[in-house]
Amino acid sequence: MHKEYLMGNEAIAIGALAAGVNFVAGYPGTPSTEVLETVAKRNPGNVYVEWSVNEKAAMEAAAGAAYAGARTLVTMKQVGLNVAADPLMSLEYIGIKGGMIIMVADDPGPISSQTEQDTRTFAAFSKVPVFDPSSVKEAFLMMKEAFDFSEKWGTPVIFRTTTRIDHGYESIDIPDENEYEKHGAEGFVKDASSFVIFPKLSVKNHALIEKRNAKLSEVFSKDPLNFILPETGNRYKRRAIATHGINYTYVTDVFDGREHPEILRIATPFPFPEELAADFLRDKDEVLCVEELDPVIEKALIGVCGKYGLYVKIRGKLTGDISPSGENSIDSIAEALAGFLEDDDLRCKGTELKDVPDLPVRPPVLCAGCPHRASFYAVKQAMKGQKTFYGGDIGCYTLGNAQPLDMCDTCLCMGAGINIAQGIWRTEPDTKCFAFVGDSTFFASGITGVINAFYNRAQLTLVVLDNSTTAMTGHQPHPGTGRTVMGQVVEKVSIEKILRAIGLTFVETVDPLDLPLAIDTIKRAQEEDGVKAVIFRSPCIAIERSSSKASVDKDKCIGCRKCINELGCPAMILEGGKAKTLSSTCTGCMLCEKVCPAGAIKEERMQ
Repeated sequence: MHKEYLMGNEAIAIGALAAGVNFVAGYPGTPSTEVLETVAKRNPGNVYVEWSVNEKAAMEAAAGAAYAGARTLVTMKQVGLNVAADPLMSLEYIGIKGGMIIMVADDPGPISSQTEQDTRTFAAFSKVPVFDPSSVKEAFLMMKEAFDFSEKWGTPVIFRTTTRIDHGYESIDIPDENEYEKHGAEGFVKDASSFVIFPKLSVKNHALIEKRNAKLSEVFSKDPLNFILPETGNRYKRRAIATHGINYTYVTDVFDGREHPEILRIATPFPFPEELAADFLRDKDEVLCVEELDPVIEKALIGVCGKYGLYVKIRGKLTGDISPSGENSIDSIAEALAGFLEDDDLRCKGTELKDVPDLPVRPPVLCAGCPHRASFYAVKQAMKGQKTFYGGDIGCYTLGNAQPLDMCDTCLCMGAGINIAQGIWRTEPDTKCFAFVGDSTFFASGITGVINAFYNRAQLTLVVLDNSTTAMTGHQPHPGTGRTVMGQVVEKVSIEKILRAIGLTFVETVDPLDLPLAIDTIKRAQEEDGVKAVIFRSPCIAIERSSSKASVDKDKCIGCRKCINELGCPAMILEGGKAKTLSSTCTGCMLCEKVCPAGAIKEERMQ
């Protein structure tokens, strides 16, 4: 045993390794990514780890391993659970043999996501038990409990975290590698009556699931994970707080050693520990539910009041005491507690700062030298003056929506841009429709849309922005990179070959930084019927940097601002009416050189 200062995701990964996990699969997505990466980094040598092509593939592969008795872990963020929903909903009806943990990282805010989904709600919908840790240390310890619970009850378990748990840090005691639990998988035992989902089996197992979950409500009422923190003092009689996850930590931090009311901490929001909650409510007049994001505990307590005939006013999101959306903070919770408990001393009294300048507005932009900027600019120049639609997607290329590029008309979810473009074209056939997708996203969810477009004879141009990595989530490998997360060198899956196998005849690959050729390729694509594909291939500047920089000759610069107004590169600024490159930021892509009408920008080799 030794002590380490760990990020929450690292602690979760080590918790899984210490619990004897055998198989780990997932798809990268902030704030969950570091869990699988940590397993790969600290792999003792007996754990299989993979970045799957998407969350559905990861869920199904892990289910197969769990059918064979392996302890499995699947990682994803909350929107990834949508992709994996199909196997998850059926998996609970089948059950598993080895322990199976589905680690889902929610993103209140949202800080880096399309939605503010609450996986606790998804757990109830899918009838899958959910564990909800309140700290980094508890997340580490809870992994062992979750695996044991999963095996005992033959069910997958959702392990729900949030960004502040995933990316928080804590110093905790962890076992040495030789102290890790060893778990052996007994292998798959054929039993079609259990593993083949037919309607008769579903009806039978649905009834068993409901009966089991009712039993689990009783089990969780006695589980020390769920507890009532006793009141201190007599200041807040008959008023109490119910909370969960990181919000429990926030609540206790607000009181910080002062008198506090009774606090109900819920770590297993589904199945809800009704008996414990009823005991908690019996001598109360009012309870404030402090939670993110859905009113899960609030609704559950209202239900307990009705079921047990208790007259308690339950307050929270539904009553406007807690914000119905967004991320909670110590300040916002302190304000809510102060109002609920009628105690102004609980309000945060920060130091008033005077004459503080406003922070500059810093919208997210493509990195200096990002090849996607060149790709977007090439398409924009090729299609100038024509009626166009640009379907965007999830990834770095979403940032193509920013001015001055303005090349992302829609962004819904991974892979959707290709199908949305088809819908736009069917409604407005005179529109030149484009669908942008990244290389990783193409493999994850883009292929289906291309097949749909080709089969249904759509008119669109697919633009694959291939920067040879999964850039936005931290440069993870994917099928097109030729390597796996375990370090294996494998054959690259060719995007070109896939597209030609589907039936596309116009499939061309070009370096977007060769601007004249890139523009010409897009123009030629528009002369073809049906579905065309242009693959703009140039490596992400974070994995392959140039030894050159762009340099502006001030004597030649005419101050037209074209390099700034048309590209929006953060390495290019205006100084004294002339363009100037920031040598600390410029990566030497030289796109600015190609748009300068005065020939004032030249490549400068760096020593």
